[in-house]
Amino acid sequence: MSTVNSTTCLSTVIDEPICFQSSYEPVYYFPRAQLVEGIQDAYITMAAPVIAYWVLSLFFHYLDTCSWKWLEAYRIHPSAEVQSKNLVSRSSVVIAVIFQHIIQTVLGLWWLSSEQHAITTDHSAPIRQIALTIRPLLRLVGVADVQRLRQVAEFAYWWAMPALQMFLAMFIIDSWQYFLHRAMHVNKFLYRQLHSWHHRLYVPYAFGALYNHPLEGFLLDTLGTAMAESLTAMTTRQSMILFTISTLKTVDDHCGYSFPWDPLQIASGNNADYHDIHHQVIGIKSNFSQPFFVHWDTLLGTRMTREDIRLRREGKKNKTQ
Repeated sequence: MSTVNSTTCLSTVIDEPICFQSSYEPVYYFPRAQLVEGIQDAYITMAAPVIAYWVLSLFFHYLDTCSWKWLEAYRIHPSAEVQSKNLVSRSSVVIAVIFQHIIQTVLGLWWLSSEQHAITTDHSAPIRQIALTIRPLLRLVGVADVQRLRQVAEFAYWWAMPALQMFLAMFIIDSWQYFLHRAMHVNKFLYRQLHSWHHRLYVPYAFGALYNHPLEGFLLDTLGTAMAESLTAMTTRQSMILFTISTLKTVDDHCGYSFPWDPLQIASGNNADYHDIHHQVIGIKSNFSQPFFVHWDTLLGTRMTREDIRLRREGKKNKTQ
């Protein structure tokens, strides 16, 4: 946080002006022109998800190379299965992902250089507007203290509204990716020409998370996150958080491990085990949701669990017998 001493005054037609001081600003609103001295925020925003992708991917790759016996309990597939069932070499995957990162970064820098992403340095006006809006509501519950009004208005501006923006952006990304991803499975032309690239990884692994046809990578990932960021009117630094979390979640969903202590897997039922089902033959027409929640699969009847697979296989076995 940075300390500031800007005075905000509240006034209505009836009441006399009431003034208070705005006491702080979180780091993502810090008014300094650059978050890191000498580097434009747009550059950091586009570099952060790329760095996050490879750092987390290399961590899981390191686990893949380890012979620790305790890891076997958490591996979704045996290591040998990755080598035998996948239809693309690791070097081809790396080249394709780097190419997508280049496209993503170039388009992102162009997008974030627009005026709508300029840093806001005067926050008093929106805080004042929020305070004027909530003041009658607080009075209804017996809160007339100006200090408390300031605290509620600042909390709404600095924390509640950004949290709502983040949640809404995640919902937009999920909705965009669900329906486009599903279309790429339903439409045979789209599947053969585009999405079949990703399913060459029958057994997913972390740094193959963004192994896609370049056009699919642009439509599904780059365009989807840019649209979510724009529709929720995020600042550049909020975008940095959104892009980085989305990247970490995507990598984690392809990591090949089901860890009980992984925060990204605990936070949502849409995790590595859930997405792994989609990569298998039995679940390829299920579990289209990614990367955050599973509500669209649940609502539209495309959700499949390990229990569903067990029951389906038992049913086939009984029919055969």
